[in-house]
Amino acid sequence: MAKLLGLGVIVVSLLAGWAWMEYDEFLTTPLNIQQGSVIYEVPRGASLATVARDLEQAGMIGHANYLQWYGRYTGQASRIRAGEYRLSDDLIPDTLLALLVSGQSVSYSLTLLEGWTFRQVRAALAAHPALQQTLQELDDDAVMARLELPGQHPEGRFFPDTYQFPRGLTDLEFLRRALHMMDDELAAAWSGRDPDLPLSSPYEALILASIVEKETGQADERSEIAGVFTRRLRKGMKLQTDPTVIYGIGEDFDGNIRRKDLQDDTPYNTYLHTGLPPTPICMPGREALRAAVHPAAGKTLYFVARGDGSHAFSATLEEHNAAVRKYQLKR
Repeated sequence: MAKLLGLGVIVVSLLAGWAWMEYDEFLTTPLNIQQGSVIYEVPRGASLATVARDLEQAGMIGHANYLQWYGRYTGQASRIRAGEYRLSDDLIPDTLLALLVSGQSVSYSLTLLEGWTFRQVRAALAAHPALQQTLQELDDDAVMARLELPGQHPEGRFFPDTYQFPRGLTDLEFLRRALHMMDDELAAAWSGRDPDLPLSSPYEALILASIVEKETGQADERSEIAGVFTRRLRKGMKLQTDPTVIYGIGEDFDGNIRRKDLQDDTPYNTYLHTGLPPTPICMPGREALRAAVHPAAGKTLYFVARGDGSHAFSATLEEHNAAVRKYQLKR
């Protein structure tokens, strides 16, 4: 009996030693990923046990139980976070768990471009595969209500930038981030504005910036164009800017402004109405915002496109008509 007991002790000791060696080897063995790296999703509410079994079934680790034991030993078993993670073949259990606990999941990006309208923003959101769609059945008014801004116009209220986000972020949360960014940028621009501007509020600065954004893509012209519009506002002159007319036409615009369009009495027709249009006409970027509150000084009241992306500026109507003949009528 004593011999059998002794033999049992030896067998148990050998098995324990073998198990310890196997466990120790597991802790230093990188993940088995043939293609170098994979994107792995940890679902919401998933436990480490679930993840470990999944990784074992996929052949990425050898022993699910060992990963669970190590997670419990280090106190990380209950701290893993949902998300998408890039798992690479240089990860060992220690760094794998650190990654899953960190929440540093794979990020996606979406760029909102300067000059985009809200319709274009919504189309970009709807087309992004990593965003969770919650707004597709809602009209613009309902979207603004969801953003706690009922009755407010959405145009120009979102900042054009490149945004990073994890898979599953809702389109509403994306818009909320862009909204807060524009609020911050507009507040910063308005607080540092030039004195005696013919603008009564940050929102009017946003409207003017949106027009500047649409009028030119030349960085060195923005403040000059803002100067023209600022002087026109001071003098009570009509802005007479095509982008506002185009915005008033809406989806019916076919690429050409006709005489009848300039006579169409929409709130955005600045050939008929004095002052700023009622809302922004697009998303202005940071430079357009800066130009709107720091317009260039001078006497110019007119400008015309040269055809190469730049503009010719004039102080008198006579000079302007000559520039129109030169650059637009080619005579």
